[in-house]
Amino acid sequence: MNPATPGLTSIGQIAVPVTDVDRAVAFYRDVLGMRLLFEAPPGLAFFDCGGVRLMLDGAARAQAGHSSVIYYKVANLQASFTTLTARGAAFEAPPHLVAKLPDHELWMAFLRDPDRNLLALMEEKRT
Repeated sequence: MNPATPGLTSIGQIAVPVTDVDRAVAFYRDVLGMRLLFEAPPGLAFFDCGGVRLMLDGAARAQAGHSSVIYYKVANLQASFTTLTARGAAFEAPPHLVAKLPDHELWMAFLRDPDRNLLALMEEKRT
């Protein structure tokens, strides 16, 4: 490794501020279908998302609704949209084409969690 670079190679954990951990756990587990790893006091819950840990942080409730956008990759955006809508997720708009790239199309759909944190689902459709 070059000593001039920090050596960042992957994301280990992402923190999402929430106002009500129990409500957020129900959304991420029951609506989005993520696997709950564990809960820890005071007001933390941890999920697995493809090897990246997602931490719901009740102690950071003042920042709820102001987090960075997390883009979740899905294999079939339309099917995910249909499933999550049936589970009660409120999308801002149906899936839509964002960009046509040389080897694929990028499709996205945006939704919000119970604290109004913006989330996105994305599919890279090979052409």
